[in-house]
Amino acid sequence: METPALHTRRSVLALALTAPLLVAPAAHALAQPPSAQDVSAQWVSAPYTYTVQKPHNLATSARYKFEGGVHTMWVYDYDQPHTAGSPTDPRTELRFNQEYSSGSRAWEGEIYIPAGVSGPTVVQILRGSRPDGTRATDVMLNVANINGGTLRKDSNQVIATGIYNKWFKIRVEHTAVAGGRGTVKTYYNGALKLTHQDEGPATRYFKNGVYHHGSGRAEARFRNITYWRQ
Repeated sequence: METPALHTRRSVLALALTAPLLVAPAAHALAQPPSAQDVSAQWVSAPYTYTVQKPHNLATSARYKFEGGVHTMWVYDYDQPHTAGSPTDPRTELRFNQEYSSGSRAWEGEIYIPAGVSGPTVVQILRGSRPDGTRATDVMLNVANINGGTLRKDSNQVIATGIYNKWFKIRVEHTAVAGGRGTVKTYYNGALKLTHQDEGPATRYFKNGVYHHGSGRAEARFRNITYWRQ
């Protein structure tokens, strides 16, 4: 004869076998606290197009190649400017076609600078349409041949040293204000290194490559470029 206690144990077992199976999530799948540069909640990646700017008298392939997901750009101090008769320095750059005058945009990518390269701007926000007498750029990240390769905003504000012969990640965020001054933030390998005001109202766009203010050959390589909007 089945006792009440045995009946109870069998009922509990039957219930356990027919109930839905609940599996606790693995530890690595649990939500992690956001990092200093977790942009997923605020920013979305956006499509972009670009034009390759290079010395006007040369074929694009003479100063640019794209292989294995890597953009390689180089230029010499004796090269011609982008357009005939221009007083600007020689360059090989990706000129983003997306222009903006307000709102938040960001350029992000990994950069490799060979040892000895000195003088080029590798990332910039250019103010294509701006009031007379105002600066042409909101930010210029320049490479100098000191301290194992130094990345600076302009010529004095250091972003990082020891940058030669390795991949490093740069992110430049810009919140532009129509009719006013916005804010630019520069990150190096995920860490915020510099925050400053932009140069005021303008229509601008991002560029990356080598805009060469120095001597000899300038080269930079880029991969995993992403354009962000907020």
